[in-house]
Amino acid sequence: MVKVSGTSGRRGLLGFGMAGGLVFATSAIARDTKKTGAEEAVSPPEDLMREHAILDRIMLIYDNALRRLGQGEDIDPAVLVQAATLVRDFVHDYHEKSEEELIFPRFKNGGRMVELVSVLATQHGAGRKLTERILSAAPQARSRDAREAMGKDVQAFITMYRPHTAREDTDLFPTLRHLVTDEEYKEIADEMEKRERQAFGADGFEKIAKKVAEVEKVIGIYDLEVFTPKS
Repeated sequence: MVKVSGTSGRRGLLGFGMAGGLVFATSAIARDTKKTGAEEAVSPPEDLMREHAILDRIMLIYDNALRRLGQGEDIDPAVLVQAATLVRDFVHDYHEKSEEELIFPRFKNGGRMVELVSVLATQHGAGRKLTERILSAAPQARSRDAREAMGKDVQAFITMYRPHTAREDTDLFPTLRHLVTDEEYKEIADEMEKRERQAFGADGFEKIAKKVAEVEKVIGIYDLEVFTPKS
């Protein structure tokens, strides 16, 4: 069987994830609305879309891991544990809660896209259940039964979240600006920054992105060139 990483890469991944849970020494990327000159504030939609990009990269890790497991390669279970932990801590516990508490109510109160918001909220709940099951099965990924059960949940997660995030990015987030006043828009941005600082510390977005990159390097998909067609 083919190993996806050497001992040093595996130790590095296990060190930052498996021994005591995921610890994010992190915080909010700057969204200071008082910045001047070349530096501009990050709007709530832009911020949420960047966080979607983190999820997109994790789903690429999921995709790659499932393919390699299906081909009989020996994938370190820590890869899947770490990916699912990032989903739980950053996507479910932070990003989605921000959407549910700061974004969705504006649409419900304004009578806009109410049905879409309801479906999105339902999918958040379904996603959390899938991640719980993935985290439970991932440590036993070398076991055939656990791998098959986990594989179904990972595929269901990807199948749901790719259209979920796309619909938010194209339909929901661009409409937010038209539902709130300038002051409310700023308040949303400030509250998102506050929550990120409370959850992760300073420079949170960059630190989360680095954690994702560490997993990508272990599984061999960090270099963008690997996705370029060879012919």
